[in-house]
Amino acid sequence: MVDPHVPVLCAQVVAHLAPTSPGLLVDLTVGAGGHAAALLEAAPAFTLLGLDRDPEALRLAERRLEPHRDRVELVCRPFADLPQLLAERGAVRPAAVLADLGCSSMQLDRPERGFSFQEDGPLDMRMGGHGPTAADVVNGASPEELMRILWELGEERRSRAIARALLARRARAPLTTTGELARVVVEVLGPSRRGRVHPATRTFMALRLHVNDELGQLERVLEPSLRALRPGGRMAVISFHSLEDRIVKHTMRRLASHCVCPPDLPACVCGHRPLVRLVTPRAGRPDPAELETNPRARSARLRVAERLEVGG
Repeated sequence: MVDPHVPVLCAQVVAHLAPTSPGLLVDLTVGAGGHAAALLEAAPAFTLLGLDRDPEALRLAERRLEPHRDRVELVCRPFADLPQLLAERGAVRPAAVLADLGCSSMQLDRPERGFSFQEDGPLDMRMGGHGPTAADVVNGASPEELMRILWELGEERRSRAIARALLARRARAPLTTTGELARVVVEVLGPSRRGRVHPATRTFMALRLHVNDELGQLERVLEPSLRALRPGGRMAVISFHSLEDRIVKHTMRRLASHCVCPPDLPACVCGHRPLVRLVTPRAGRPDPAELETNPRARSARLRVAERLEVGG
């Protein structure tokens, strides 16, 4: 059985971020504290500011990080609030920032959180317990909005057909459980074939991303975090979804570029200087040994950038 608290790509994260110590380590998605514990153990001169909008995750992190409690501050806030939190602390410049994106195993493995179609539970999907649930979206969104969510966030090719089926189903009675939602999708796409992903995977992912504004949060925190780093500081981002990784890749490459002029100009006139250098020109991936012990790491991608002395 896979330990749900095993941090993904942990050895690579430590190798990239521990050398930036001493200073402030910001874990934007501290979760159960696995990455944070490994970094605090590897770099005793780090102090940690750990963020998570899931109170249950913070309780686990508090227990796991107890041996380092004198160097740890945990805050129940969404990670897009980081610029405000740094300003409240005297505009301190972090030595390292880590973001482990997506849904945690703790959330997926608890049916009552409503993230998974593997077991029936309330159709919730909220990471922080605030705001509209997935049930609110499925039962209240317009047909156009449902199609947009499924197509843009889930990259679901049959988004129109699934949206129509959801409208027909909710006209009879509201959808309230993950099982009900999964069954509607299976009726449209057909049953799961052996060795293939479950037909409802893209629909569930799209709703989760929408309910928690995950891509919006990422877009609002990524560049400010890189700019907030002290010179030589590094930011590492682990993503599990192509849309997340695309945002991270393009933002880091843009900030590492020597020119941001329109491509049709014959010569550079922008005078732009790079803000960061790419520590990982290609995304880091889990090795076979990690995949054997933690199959959920298979889609993980790690990108790291280092803040330069001047730039921007």
